[in-house]
Amino acid sequence: MPVRTTPTWEVELLISGIAVFAMLQLPGWLDDALLRLAPRFDANWDTPLQIMHMYLKSAALILATTFSIHLLLRARWIALVGMHSVYPEGVRWENLKMGPIQREVESGRFKDAAAAIDGADNRATTVFAMGVMLASILLLLSLMIALSFGVAMAALLLAGFRPAGKDVFGLCAALIMAPFLAAMMVDRRFGSRLRDGIVLRAVQAIFRFYGRIGMGRGSNVIGLLASHGGERRTVIATTVVIVAALAVATLSSNALRDPYSIGSYALFPQPGVGAARTVDGAHYDDQRSAAHDPAIPYIQSAVVTGPYLRLMLPYQPERDGAALRRVCAGATVQRDASMRAIALLDCLQSLHPVELDGEPVAGLSYEMSGDARTDRPALLAMIDVRPLGPGRHVLSISRPASARERQRRETPPPYLIPFWR
Repeated sequence: MPVRTTPTWEVELLISGIAVFAMLQLPGWLDDALLRLAPRFDANWDTPLQIMHMYLKSAALILATTFSIHLLLRARWIALVGMHSVYPEGVRWENLKMGPIQREVESGRFKDAAAAIDGADNRATTVFAMGVMLASILLLLSLMIALSFGVAMAALLLAGFRPAGKDVFGLCAALIMAPFLAAMMVDRRFGSRLRDGIVLRAVQAIFRFYGRIGMGRGSNVIGLLASHGGERRTVIATTVVIVAALAVATLSSNALRDPYSIGSYALFPQPGVGAARTVDGAHYDDQRSAAHDPAIPYIQSAVVTGPYLRLMLPYQPERDGAALRRVCAGATVQRDASMRAIALLDCLQSLHPVELDGEPVAGLSYEMSGDARTDRPALLAMIDVRPLGPGRHVLSISRPASARERQRRETPPPYLIPFWR
């Protein structure tokens, strides 16, 4: 073992070896968590959830990539150490068939085996430290923004306001970073001229606070690397890593929602055109993915053999909640719990009329129920299909417009669920 070996190499290998498998699974778990949470909230929370998911997934991707690359670099280092112990005299260049120029270049580059081993050791440690520090910064920012956003939203809601979640989230994110950036600007421009006073004490307090939580320049690995390896190179490297992680997190999440966006599917007819001839597995309970598919109406199967068709209509806060407050405001303020439940159920039934083969379903009655696999509230309607003949039939379920569709004055198309008898 070389004398100048990094003293933490055993701990590095232990952490990477144990954590790499968990980190490789964490991005997928975060995707599933977002898809489970998103249908429970209205549009007010959509942007904060998306941004928090993007930051957390980026941190997980950085850690997974860091531990994987670190294991490879440590394996290369171990191989160099082992081979140097087997052949301590190094490469016998005279036994290799190569031209004089190549021999000169390569022998000059690899003339010192100890230096090559030391460099491999240092690279592995640097990658490990840099990846862990970048992921820690993202996690810390996510935690601080989430806490400030939760406190701000709770205070505003208790005060009787209903602010836009994305506006409050953006303001909280800005307020988290604004003091640190402002203190840096004041320090660089006026720091040498500041004497004892409120401005100096404020700037010192800001640097002290952010230094304690790991964002100071000299209190983390980034500052150490910048001071030894060049600040510009370190800033470029960290920026590239963070931007790449954010891009991969965003693109992979978009691909999860729209599988057609990846691959050579440009000529395949998209569901938006001719939707009446689309069979979406999310509309059938025996085909849908409770984790990945959106909260949309579904029936028991594409082939209905029994006397009743079981229609489940999951509650969508983004659409149904806004429509209830707009159309049935009186029902939302009922004090008697049973009367309030009946009034809200009647209002929801009026918002979701159902047609079967182009004709309104006579005697339609929704029941309060829930999605057993996702534990979300849903409406249940049992539709008698005994009079239907064999063949293809289409169920049409209307839905209220979302806030964005109302702003654009768009009428959302109904859900169409084909099934066969």
